[in-house]
Amino acid sequence: MLFKRQIWLFLVVGLCLSKLASASTLLVMGDSLSAAHNMRPEAGWVSLLENQLSETHPEVKVINASVSGETTQGGLARFDKLLSEHQPRWVILELGANDALRGYPLQQTTQNLKTMVEQAHQINAKVLLVGNQIPLNYGKRYTEMFFNLYKNLAAEYQLAYVPFMLKGVALNKSLMQDDGLHPNKDGQPVVLQNIYPQLQTLLDNSE
Repeated sequence: MLFKRQIWLFLVVGLCLSKLASASTLLVMGDSLSAAHNMRPEAGWVSLLENQLSETHPEVKVINASVSGETTQGGLARFDKLLSEHQPRWVILELGANDALRGYPLQQTTQNLKTMVEQAHQINAKVLLVGNQIPLNYGKRYTEMFFNLYKNLAAEYQLAYVPFMLKGVALNKSLMQDDGLHPNKDGQPVVLQNIYPQLQTLLDNSE
């Protein structure tokens, strides 16, 4: 009888610890901008974030599910399984740039992002939406519509929001890789500086 009680207690404690761990998980859903493209993973802004959180919010576990070349459609296809597996308390959603660079209809991009936000909210995860910009040679109307879709989405769902993750980086050649699209190692800390204030507020306001 005592042995059975010990087993039961062990299972209950294990379940509680598992729930506690999952309640402190931060899931990053992004593309190459969050996947440390063409550099060592530890040099990317997500790894730098993980290092910073280890000091300021040591209870937070970071899962980087970013994939180079990812579109919102690809992210959506993976998202539900990732939510089920990791049960994150927070989600950083950084997708859409590849949709725009490929000229995909922005209505579909918006819908994919909306669905991901709604799926995150269904498990009570808080979302930080990270916006981006594309080169002006895609046309003024298209580039403005792309930039504004993030703002509109953040307003509709009352999300924490970073308008442009490459602010202060994109036009600085010393902070960009030769392709002109991805930050280099020196640009990654600036990207983190653009994102962290909004994330910190989100973390600190969580119950």
